[in-house]
Amino acid sequence: MRLLTHNMLSSNIKGVTNGFPLRIEVEKVIEKEVDFNIDFLRNMFAKIEWKALAEASRTMGYSELPDDAESSMLDSDEFLRKFHHALLELHLEEGALVCPETGRKFPVNKGIPNMLLHEDEV
Repeated sequence: MRLLTHNMLSSNIKGVTNGFPLRIEVEKVIEKEVDFNIDFLRNMFAKIEWKALAEASRTMGYSELPDDAESSMLDSDEFLRKFHHALLELHLEEGALVCPETGRKFPVNKGIPNMLLHEDEV
């Protein structure tokens, strides 16, 4: 699961008001090379919750992203490459996503998050 995906997911358990960002528990992280696309990164920047991305990347062992980012940083090739690596090349292969409010763990197996809710959570 890429951090791009993580940044778009939240806990939808009944009654949860603060289901984002999901905390990551890492068992295995892999890196997969992805073609560098500046236009994609610039378009995605406004849609990304930056603090969640930076924290998630640190949890996965990548500490190169700044704590805060602004659109003027998109002119820096160095920044764009770090953003690209964190967003698209780091993959949570095995682990869990944890609801920040309830502590409910959603497993991630073979890079696929299982966000299905139990009957009593709907």
